[in-house]
Amino acid sequence: MNKDTMKIEKEQDVIPFRNRVKEYAVKIGMSLVNQTKLITAASELVRNMLKYAGGGTALIEVVSDNRNSGIRLLFEDRGPGIKDVDLAMKDGYSTGKSLGLGLPGARRLVNEFDIKSKPGEGTIVSILKWKNG
Repeated sequence: MNKDTMKIEKEQDVIPFRNRVKEYAVKIGMSLVNQTKLITAASELVRNMLKYAGGGTALIEVVSDNRNSGIRLLFEDRGPGIKDVDLAMKDGYSTGKSLGLGLPGARRLVNEFDIKSKPGEGTIVSILKWKNG
């Protein structure tokens, strides 16, 4: 169990996805605080994928760099994309009038955050949370 891909097509897919992320985090011995940060960021990103792109796929994988292990999550959709990624990454920016964390909030909860988006083609967001960090 080093890698898993899940289709996210409806709201009912969110809880099983969150549970799977938690299983992976527990397996590598991630602290409860870091599990919570990872799952909170993952929830925000998976809900964005449903809301703005109608769903997509989420990859969960265990990564390591000799000293530390962590969980990388990759969210990929074929939605409308984000016209201005820099603007979307600003605190307080929202097109959905939600009270969610937004992309900047999700970024603050993880160690690495990367987003690539092409209008009309979709968006790929990759996050990484180290076990110790």
